[in-house]
Amino acid sequence: MSAAPALTAWEARMNPEASGHVPVLANELVELVSPRPGDTVIDCTFGAGGHARLFADRIGPEGTLIAIDRDPSAGPRFLEFSASVGCRTRFIGSDFSEALAELGREGLQADAVYMDFGMSSLQLDAVERGFSYSHEAPLDMRMDPRQSLTAAEILNEWPESRIREILKTLGEERYAGGIAREIVSRRPLRTTSDLAAAARSGMPQAARFGSAHPARRTFQALRIAVNGELDSIDAALPMAWDVLAVGGRLAAISFHSLEDRRVKRFLAALATGCTCPPEIPICVCGHEPEAEVLTRRSVVPGEEEVEANPRSRSARLRVAVKLEEPSV
Repeated sequence: MSAAPALTAWEARMNPEASGHVPVLANELVELVSPRPGDTVIDCTFGAGGHARLFADRIGPEGTLIAIDRDPSAGPRFLEFSASVGCRTRFIGSDFSEALAELGREGLQADAVYMDFGMSSLQLDAVERGFSYSHEAPLDMRMDPRQSLTAAEILNEWPESRIREILKTLGEERYAGGIAREIVSRRPLRTTSDLAAAARSGMPQAARFGSAHPARRTFQALRIAVNGELDSIDAALPMAWDVLAVGGRLAAISFHSLEDRRVKRFLAALATGCTCPPEIPICVCGHEPEAEVLTRRSVVPGEEEVEANPRSRSARLRVAVKLEEPSV
């Protein structure tokens, strides 16, 4: 019996059984960011280090990779990663907006900054963290277990009107009102199963049997609220841009429209030139674009990647390069 063929590099990265982790849009990210030997690269969302390893291979022994992650469990993974790669490394254990602010104060200039806003598979599969509606677990949902706010506190102590607003704005949940009422009527909720049942009961019966789990948007909304995810993105994007050197590239992988919309608008504003009203025939504002967006449309996973890793289905990648500042 002949031996099984060796996995290709792409298959090893995309096969969770082979690699233990599945970095999303890995080839596309590396190709568009184009790291070079000696570059300084910032990984704002280290996770399990899947993307970081690809960048470390490219930047080599003269390069520096700075990894950021607010989850304390990422620290030990980074130590293993650091010992196995050939580039210089550094780890900052905090929210990426706080870490980027720290790097900015240091005067760091990076050649590339990338962000992967999705949940790590390791976080989703850690049942006790309560991120998934697929497992019975406490209502936690904290990316950083050291913070005080949990999903249980929101669900059991916040007023119905505030819960409804969270579900509507952060989960884009059509049935936010009914679900919020059901949550309040069932207090105290203690487990993920309690929340999933409340979400299902708060919907019209016909809406409970779609292609997606009926609690998907509810869990998304609670997770975003617990961790202040959108506030962090809003704060981090301009900080990431500030630490980029001229010619450096900023990349972001989003997993739902609330994230992707923020990235798209931020990059579009940087790429905008003259902002004078159309009735003025000659530009008087003197505004020059600061960025060239390299992705006219967001880059999405191909069929092969989605088949190998269904969690990648909603991923969207956008990349821009920092242009030279115009002379005054």
